[in-house]
Amino acid sequence: MPIRNSYLRRSLPVLALVATLAIVPFAGTMSVHAETDRPQFADLIEANSPAVVNIRTTMTHKDGRAGAHPMPEMTPGAPFDDFFRRFFEQMPQQGPRGPAPRGPAMGQGSGFIISDDGHVVTNNHVIENADEISVVTDDGTTYTAELVGTDPKTDLAVVKIEADDPLPFVRFGDSDDARIGDWIIAIGNPFGLGGTATAGIISARGRDLQAGPYDDFIQIDAPINRGNSGGPIFNTDGEVIGVNTMIYSPNGGNVGIGFAIPSAVATTIVADLKANGSVERGWLGVQIQGVSPEIADSLGLEEDRGALIARIESGSPADEAGLESGDVIMDFDGKDIETVKDLTRMVAATKVEETVEVGVWRNGKRRERDVRVGAQADEPLRLASAQDTQRGKLGLELSPLTPDMRRQFRVPGQIDGALVVGVDPRSPAAKQGLRPGDVISMVGQTPVESPDQVREQVEAATEDDRDHVLLRIERNGGSRFVAMKLA
Repeated sequence: MPIRNSYLRRSLPVLALVATLAIVPFAGTMSVHAETDRPQFADLIEANSPAVVNIRTTMTHKDGRAGAHPMPEMTPGAPFDDFFRRFFEQMPQQGPRGPAPRGPAMGQGSGFIISDDGHVVTNNHVIENADEISVVTDDGTTYTAELVGTDPKTDLAVVKIEADDPLPFVRFGDSDDARIGDWIIAIGNPFGLGGTATAGIISARGRDLQAGPYDDFIQIDAPINRGNSGGPIFNTDGEVIGVNTMIYSPNGGNVGIGFAIPSAVATTIVADLKANGSVERGWLGVQIQGVSPEIADSLGLEEDRGALIARIESGSPADEAGLESGDVIMDFDGKDIETVKDLTRMVAATKVEETVEVGVWRNGKRRERDVRVGAQADEPLRLASAQDTQRGKLGLELSPLTPDMRRQFRVPGQIDGALVVGVDPRSPAAKQGLRPGDVISMVGQTPVESPDQVREQVEAATEDDRDHVLLRIERNGGSRFVAMKLA
């Protein structure tokens, strides 16, 4: 439906999920103007637009009141959380004198056809909780769509439409081949205006916005707005290399910073949704954190990379394989681990019950363990909170965990170690956030049960000419490692 100027002037929610894009079965390539060497996108847009569609949804509360699709929230505390919001075009059903007080809420987003039998890719947030889903093709034909499957963790969904004749569709390309500076084209349904094409470049790769455990966004500067969510971005060969999902916007308008789910992620998820209606992910059962330069130094690692295991769930695949808290996972199934996100994605992409070799760093040596990957239930690999380390003396006063001390500081019986009873306010321990009641359960990669054992391990690290010593801290049922500068 046409959008009134007054509607367009309304302020928009801050972080936008973008919704309408369409793709075609024929991927036209881009030409370059002979005189100016400027790219010409007309052929590519003409070839792919028939496969880009408008997604329309309807949702009504059980009491008949107009309802709004809930906006998926990003991880609490994510950077610029106020400026990153997923959204799509939504308005109440109109009555003869304006918005009706009761009735369905209408939503509009984007999507694209990926097979001639009518499978359509869009964002999960576009169709989430919808009672009815309609797909409108580039020629104006409206189809009723059936939900095939959704994956909220990557914000992807697949729906299916039935047509008498084969439908135009587009194919995924390989986003891993895309480089910063490459031209891209977005086609979608901004503000409900219908098929709209915009162009730009890839501004950045591998963006982690803490929107979910598998963040790996492509950042683009092609203008995308409210209603573009779920639509595709194309490379100059006419292949889909990303699915638009959100924008950065302090005021709801486009400021040239948009984000798309890369095809390297989407292709696997979409294939699982088509085949099973859901996504099965691998699971290790570990709590992990990053390896800072100080942590690497404390463990004798030459590089600050890998994933440090802060805690292992009892009976989990990691536990059964003999992995230990304090191990640093350096590679998984033959692939190097640079960051904790690398491990999270690799484990999730591994088939359940598959056995893989995991390389870990333990007590100054590399070791290998075979792990039989389990099935993830509700939670992926959990990331342990980690703070930046500081310089200076440890500045800690320690006590044995006597029954009286356990009662006084409310330390559970299953926790062993040395109890922190005092912290020098000028020490790095204080700057790290250590406080009375914390328990040091490991020094380096060695469990400790008393202040004397802590002292011995710290002295051993000093004799090894280490600049830092690694401590595992237990607090409120959680664990994290911190690296302390040795004086």
